[in-house]
Amino acid sequence: MSKCDAHGHANLTRLAVLKKWFEHPQRLSAFAVWVATRATSRKGKTGGAAARLFLEARAMLAGLDKLHPELDRQAAQRLHDRLRDFQNEHKNQQWGPVRVIHNWNLLLVEEGLGIYLWYANSPPHGYKLAANYCQHYDPRYGNGLNGPSRTKIQEIVRFMFTVEALEESSK
Repeated sequence: MSKCDAHGHANLTRLAVLKKWFEHPQRLSAFAVWVATRATSRKGKTGGAAARLFLEARAMLAGLDKLHPELDRQAAQRLHDRLRDFQNEHKNQQWGPVRVIHNWNLLLVEEGLGIYLWYANSPPHGYKLAANYCQHYDPRYGNGLNGPSRTKIQEIVRFMFTVEALEESSK
C-alpha cells in the first residue's frame, strides 16, 4: 500500500458508480444482505441488548444464498424495527434533528434489512449503504473515503465479481 493509499482522501460520491451496477435485478438485495452479514461479523465488544441484536441478526443471516438470499420477511421486519428502536435517539442541532448512532454496525444491519424489505429496486439506497459501509472518520478530512476505507472497497469489488460470476454460471 502506498503512502497515498494509506493517507489519501476521496469524497463518498465516488461510490455513485455502484448505482448502475445495482440496476441489474436482485443485485441490490444481495448486496444489502451481504453488508448486513459483514456488519454482524464486526460487532466488537458489546453487551446487553446490542449483543442480543447481533446474535439474532447473525442467526437470521447465516447460510443464505449469495445471489438470491431469502429471508423470512416478517422476522426480518421485526428485527429491523427493533434495530431502529434500539438507536432511536435524536438530538436537535441548529439545522434540525439528528439521529444519534451508538453502534455503526447495527445501523448497517438495519439499513441492509430495510433495503431487502422495501427498497430492492432503489439504487440510490444501495449507494447510501455502500457509502455508510466504506466511510471512515479521519479528523483531517472528516467522513469520507480514506486509507482504512480501502479494504472495504476491495471487499465490495470482490463481492461484485462473485455475484457476476454466479450470474454467468446460472445462465
